[in-house]
Amino acid sequence: MTYSTSSPPVLLVQGGVGNQFPAQWAYNSTDAGSAVDASGYITNAKALGMKVGDLVYVTDTDASPPAVTVHRVVTISSTWPGAADLADGVALGSTNSD
Repeated sequence: MTYSTSSPPVLLVQGGVGNQFPAQWAYNSTDAGSAVDASGYITNAKALGMKVGDLVYVTDTDASPPAVTVHRVVTISSTWPGAADLADGVALGSTNSD
């Protein structure tokens, strides 16, 4: 699946004081976090209000159980609407062995 501007990341928490308190975004997709963190995958980051240093929680909705990774925005293109490059993700645990 490719990125669609009709289903963009959603702002969860507004950031503040530069990158000291980054904004936090949620993005649900059937694409794995390793695909979403490809440079330019999110094509309209600047238009959405994303900034370098923001955090993006990516949920791979067709994984079982759903896989969640967290990524930091590394760069945003200066060309409108500003494509983002996300850092490699860190997986958040989703198994429950008890």
